[in-house]
Amino acid sequence: MAQKAAKSLAVRNASRLKQTHLITLAVNTIFLFLRFTFRRSLSLKRYILLSIPALAIEFYLDRAAQPSYKSDGTLRSAGEDLDAKGLTEFMWDVLYWTWINVILVIILGNRAWWLYLVVPGYAIYAAVGTASGLKGMLGGMAGGGGEAVDGAPQSQSKRQAKMEKKGGQRMAYR
Repeated sequence: MAQKAAKSLAVRNASRLKQTHLITLAVNTIFLFLRFTFRRSLSLKRYILLSIPALAIEFYLDRAAQPSYKSDGTLRSAGEDLDAKGLTEFMWDVLYWTWINVILVIILGNRAWWLYLVVPGYAIYAAVGTASGLKGMLGGMAGGGGEAVDGAPQSQSKRQAKMEKKGGQRMAYR
């Protein structure tokens, strides 16, 4: 049963990688064709600089998700799942946004390169959201005594208040 899931993942990965490579080839070919024929004003330096991350991500995804086979033709490894959450999902977002951005540059001109700032802006937004979530999650573990970090008293549970009233927690030795 596990081999069936691995074969299914390998087929899905191979199909998605082929589609990704074709879209990248089409978008980049159209840009370069238009740049060298009709729209000479399109910035080639910005295109190269801002396409390098997407090409590196595509190369990484291709290497990580490419299925590998044994010499007899049986599946050795299906590769990484391209639908995984987290970093893989963010890499797909960068790749998609690069394609969209190159198309917008073809349509709108060089000023559309500024839209590429959405990628680092989103990364910062996601990092701040994660950090504040971790801060909130770890905030309850940090405090020990009666006052919080900002000087305001922390509320105690009824059990803690009773224990403090009786003289604190006592250790029993056996």
